[in-house]
Amino acid sequence: MVGNRIASWFSPAHVSAGFIAVLVGYTSSAAIVFEAARAAGASPAEMASWLWALGIGMGLTCIGLSLYFRSPVLTAWSTPGAALLATGLAGVPMAEAIGAFVFASALIALCGVTGWFDQIMRRIPKALASAMLAGVLLQFGLDVFAALPDQRLLVSLMLGLFLLARRHLPRYAVPLTFLLGLLVAAAQGMIRVGSIRVAFTHPIWTSPAFSLPVVLGVGLPLFIVTMASQNVPGMAVLRTNGYATPSSPLISWTGLTGVLLAPFGGFSFNLAAITAAICMSKDADPDPARRYRAAVWAGVFYLVTGIMGATIASVFAAFPRALVVAIAGLALLGTIGNSLLNALGTEDEREPALVTFLVTASGLTMFGIGSAFWGLALGIAASWIFERR
Repeated sequence: MVGNRIASWFSPAHVSAGFIAVLVGYTSSAAIVFEAARAAGASPAEMASWLWALGIGMGLTCIGLSLYFRSPVLTAWSTPGAALLATGLAGVPMAEAIGAFVFASALIALCGVTGWFDQIMRRIPKALASAMLAGVLLQFGLDVFAALPDQRLLVSLMLGLFLLARRHLPRYAVPLTFLLGLLVAAAQGMIRVGSIRVAFTHPIWTSPAFSLPVVLGVGLPLFIVTMASQNVPGMAVLRTNGYATPSSPLISWTGLTGVLLAPFGGFSFNLAAITAAICMSKDADPDPARRYRAAVWAGVFYLVTGIMGATIASVFAAFPRALVVAIAGLALLGTIGNSLLNALGTEDEREPALVTFLVTASGLTMFGIGSAFWGLALGIAASWIFERR
């Protein structure tokens, strides 16, 4: 009897669903995290530490929350948050960047503990939050085509396969495109195989320093983007699949995990949406009550990727720049499109949302504060003017 229970945890359906969820998550957005760490001036050892912190944080929260609530609670890093950091951390000292991570995660934990999650999300106009996100991500989409003249074969083949896969195999479009990019880059001798090394990660502590411009220009937008574009749809996926898991403990624990692991590079943790759906499907288990085991296995695989963060960092460092830029931009195309649709779809909010989008995309910096903050601030001001009118 005990043996059967143990064996049930090694169901191929549970293991494969957890593995695919992690594989999709890494292939679709690890390149963006790598770009964020590069923007912060992280050394190879610090990049490995970032991946260690993210893997350990996601692994522990997936396993702990799924086992406690008996629900497939899948957590992830904030992909839009990583994109924000990749554009907003240029020239920011690492200690101040870590301070912004701590600030954003502390706000997330506070929202969970106090139950302010739903109230705060209602007070931030959805159109403006979407417009800010679209402005942050725009450069990633543009970079795909900017890389085309120098690497025509690599980028054009990746773009073509991505479009075909989005039409016929949407769930696997990014992993398949990434695989093709690897094959083409390897055939052209562009992958620096000699720099790849297999090693365990040694986490690096960086004491946080708090700078008001960085907290406002990076920390506050990171909090808003993570809550609006990650935690809200993450909870929606749980509810849509029939799980009544309370939101406050989930938000609290992901925020607290971010506070604890931010000094090692764990910039943000949140509920997953797209990859969570893999663990909640019938393919994971016909019985919804047992699907949480797939999320537990995802947590196990996350822990492995965290422990081997140094290896993953060396692999991404060996890739040609065009491959990393192309897969990051293509992976975000859907998010950019949905964000623009949500931002500009309502006529009454179109002008304020357009102001937010353009200001954020412009890269405007004033008083040391980045464009994401100014985009949201000017968008709210424009929204107030239009309401008064």
